[in-house]
Order: sequence, then C-alpha cells, then structure tokens
Amino acid sequence: MELKKDFVGKDFLALTDFSSEELLYMLDVADYLKAEKKAGRPIDVLKGKTLGMIFEKSSTRTRVSFETGMYYLGGYALFLSGNDSQIGRGEPIPDTARVLSRYLNGIMIRTFAHERVEELARYASIPVINGLTDLLHPCQVMADAQTIREHKGRLKGLKFAFIGDGNNMAHSLMNMGAKFGMEVAIACPSTHMPDKAIVDLAQQVAKENGGSVEICVDNIAAAAKNADILCTDAWTSMGQEEEKLQRQKDFAGYQINADLLKQAKDDALVMHCLPAYRGQEITEDVFEGPQSVIFDEAENRLYAQMAVMALTMLDK
Repeated sequence: MELKKDFVGKDFLALTDFSSEELLYMLDVADYLKAEKKAGRPIDVLKGKTLGMIFEKSSTRTRVSFETGMYYLGGYALFLSGNDSQIGRGEPIPDTARVLSRYLNGIMIRTFAHERVEELARYASIPVINGLTDLLHPCQVMADAQTIREHKGRLKGLKFAFIGDGNNMAHSLMNMGAKFGMEVAIACPSTHMPDKAIVDLAQQVAKENGGSVEICVDNIAAAAKNADILCTDAWTSMGQEEEKLQRQKDFAGYQINADLLKQAKDDALVMHCLPAYRGQEITEDVFEGPQSVIFDEAENRLYAQMAVMALTMLDK
C-alpha cells in the first residue's frame, strides 16, 4: 500500500479537522499497518524520523503505544515529562514549539487544557498530535472506530451508546459517530453534561452524514436500547481526584452491567478506553465477558496512532 502524501505536515488535534473520507482512509492505513506487523513485514516508512512526546499527564497506553509505534515505523520517540523539561518550569509554549521544531519531525502532547495543544500547533512548524486533553481524545476514538469496524464490518448506521461523564471521551465519540454516520446516544447526569458547542456541531455533522447525536440526560436505558456498542469511562479522570467522592454519588447507577447489556442488541460490543474501575462504571462480569472487546480496543491504539504518525510525518 503506497501511502498518500495528502496529510504530510498536518496536525492531528481533532476529528473535526478532517473529512469523513480522510478519516476512513486513516482507518484503512491503520488496518494495513496492523496486517503488515502481524505478518512480520517491515513497515519502516518513518526511518530516521524522531517524535517528541510531551507528557503533562502521565499515561500507560499513550506512552507505550506511541513509543512502540515509532519503533515499528523505523523512527525514534523521545519521552519528555513535564517535570523534566523546561515547559514544566514555565517556558512559554511558543518557545518550546519553535525549538522542538528544529530538532524533531513531530510532536505528541498529552496535557490538560486543549488550548495548550492548539498553541503548540500554532507555533510549531512540524506536525502536532493530540494525545489527550481535557476536551478531546481523538487518538482513542480512532482506535475505537477501527475496533468496531473489525468486529461489525462497518460503522455507518450502527448505534453507539456512551454511559457516563460528558467529558473528552463523550466529545470525541460524538465527533467520531457524526463523521461516520452513526447513531450516537450519550447518557449522562444533568450535572455533567457535554460541551454544548461540541454537541451542536456533532449533531449538524451527523445529519449531513446520515447519522444522529442524542443526549439522553438521566436516561441510561434509552441510550442503551438496541445499541450495537455500549461504552463507558472512569467516573473520575486524572486531575479530578479531589472530586472523587462527589463523582461517585453523581454517577451512581451510570454503570454497564448485565441488566443494561440486556437493553442493547444481543451481539452488542462492550468498550472501555481504560483504566477501568470494576464495580463502578462497569461490572467485572461484563468487563471480562464474551461481548467485551476492550483489549482489542486497547491494542488498536497502537495501529491507529501509527497511521496518524505515518501519514503526517512522511517525506513529501
């Protein structure tokens, strides 16, 4: 498969920056790279390239998948923690962006405020990849889409139900479903609603692509009814530790369990972006059950991100 050069030099900050056709092509590349790796064939399309990975939020899957992905693509990844770099000591982001652009071929950043990623991309002359912000998690949902397509054979027309916080995962899943013409239902408490601007845009894009986005406030059963996919996330994310006890009260009942699974289709998939807290947002039996594709989903972080890196960091 000869990779297109259309994406070279582009940032990957949000799915809304790309057309549906472009995102589907990225999934095709992810599938191709996965097949090549499984077959043991070399895929060193980024030989000699370097990726700087800035972590202001710690991680397991993001670090390992990006670092390993660069290795498989023939490149090299450098880990830059907030504590060990000047950006963590208050160096302005524009300065960091311009310096790193002279050393590296790409930057991945995992941080808190989405504005930090946007500012980094504005001043960098190399591609910037959003590894996660408090607003969006685009790499995760590309892996989710790859996993769904592997198991269901399609994306368009499927019903995707997310149960939990109207957070970065809910936002990115709405964007994913809207782009791929899915029927998305987000079940969240009225105290933890998703961003209205993101909802409004996702509903507009979904309509254009033959899908829909619905916010089922305080109505978990409605979201799960006849769903092809049930998905959830931790009630308390990184940086929200002080809210843990209140969040446990707010999200009580917002759980994927055997009873909720009965509301979905018989062959519904169960997904979770991890880390999971069994007994809170998901029960042990469902997490480990036959309908769970959670570890396929985690594995595909590697290939979805390899596709993003390969396409944005290729030679022109």
